[in-house]
Amino acid sequence: MKNFAILTNRKRALIALIHSLVFLGIALHGFAAPKNGIIRGSALTSDLVLVMIYITVASILAWLVMISRCVSERLYFGLCASSATFGLLRTALGDAALPAAQYLRVLMLTSAVILGFWIFRSFPRLAPETVISE
Repeated sequence: MKNFAILTNRKRALIALIHSLVFLGIALHGFAAPKNGIIRGSALTSDLVLVMIYITVASILAWLVMISRCVSERLYFGLCASSATFGLLRTALGDAALPAAQYLRVLMLTSAVILGFWIFRSFPRLAPETVISE
């Protein structure tokens, strides 16, 4: 078995996969909502809050990349962190300044979902009698 530091069991891998799927849905929804950017346009309160959320999420995911042990876990969190960073850049600069950001964000999250599913499937499914509660 790979030497995971964060995704140490099937349950954690499932939770990470669900988060990736939800954020992929949000990223896909972003195609319908073009961004002007807070630097180029008027800074709405909601956009400023969104920037703070992206900074927080990208920072936490970058930290998870640093503490990850195996390559697949590091790559998974790296894909998620890069997606959050592209979301931050898109919100700050707007679609006109960085038109590829929304496409790269979706590409990174799609790759993270595929890798997350592979990580989830790498853990053996235990019989109900052998499951030890955490």
